[in-house]
Amino acid sequence: MKKITKQTYLDWYKDMLFWRKFEDKLASVYIQQKVRGFLHLYNGQEAILAGALHAMDLSKDKMITAYRNHVQPIGMGEDPKKVMAELFGKVTGTSKGMGGSMHIFSKEFRFYGGHGIVGGQIPLGAGLAFGDKYKGSDAVTLTCFGDGAARQGSLHEAFNMAMLWKLPVIFIVENNGYAMGTSVNRTANHEDIWKLGLGYEMPCGPVDAMNPIKVAEAVDEAIQRARRGDGPTFLEMKTYRYRGHSMSDAQHYRTKDEVEEYKKIDPITQVLDIIKEKNYATEEEIAAIVKDVKERVNECEKFAEESPYPEVQQMYDMVYEQEDYPFIS
Repeated sequence: MKKITKQTYLDWYKDMLFWRKFEDKLASVYIQQKVRGFLHLYNGQEAILAGALHAMDLSKDKMITAYRNHVQPIGMGEDPKKVMAELFGKVTGTSKGMGGSMHIFSKEFRFYGGHGIVGGQIPLGAGLAFGDKYKGSDAVTLTCFGDGAARQGSLHEAFNMAMLWKLPVIFIVENNGYAMGTSVNRTANHEDIWKLGLGYEMPCGPVDAMNPIKVAEAVDEAIQRARRGDGPTFLEMKTYRYRGHSMSDAQHYRTKDEVEEYKKIDPITQVLDIIKEKNYATEEEIAAIVKDVKERVNECEKFAEESPYPEVQQMYDMVYEQEDYPFIS
């Protein structure tokens, strides 16, 4: 694995703080009805992305996930202004305003979308990996999903085929404790989701996903296995989300005290503590990072606000047309 250095910690702090503030800004503009529909925020889960990106080769590796999907493409290289614009439904967005919150997509940076169908991305991730193996590429696909999606039948079909064909895919369940508002212990007679891999003899295990170092180590091992041609891995990232399932979630299923307990092991705070402990940055330098992050997020909002909405004609341009279609007289 690439060495975790002083610069790694500074980058992690800067990136995770930006992702957090980006999502906070989206929550703010959602209340103002500038972003519509559903909005699922990543607050608390940032260590998963930070650690995974450290282990990935962003020149070839891919990622696919569910609808909690705003910051992943930013981490992989997409312009955050375009992601914000997409959420605003503007023509300057990643999908020209046609995808919205749940369907951020960036082919250029190998981010193959947020998917609104629960678990729908699991077989698609296996398919991306199949394509790479078929073409002789040593690229690896990270396929992320929530604990609720782990109960979908498509997971078992994808696991079976991935093991049978030794596909270069890493299945990652981001277990934040609640599938919408249903706790993990109410969805099955076991709470260790990673053990689902045992039935397929798939390498699997739990990861402390509030710590980017632990995530990076686990993902790196899985990537090396996949690149060797040894097939998939299933990792259960044990994490937590501070906000509701979506902005419309009243969160009656948990207490404020529970949320505050998890904030004591906040991934951003953990990284900042190490930066201070090892004197990687002065208080002034840390304050400068915070200031820069706020300014960049405000620039994203300004860009989205000032961008135009798509013309009506664009809707027709996005629809497949076949002039000799035989079933309409």
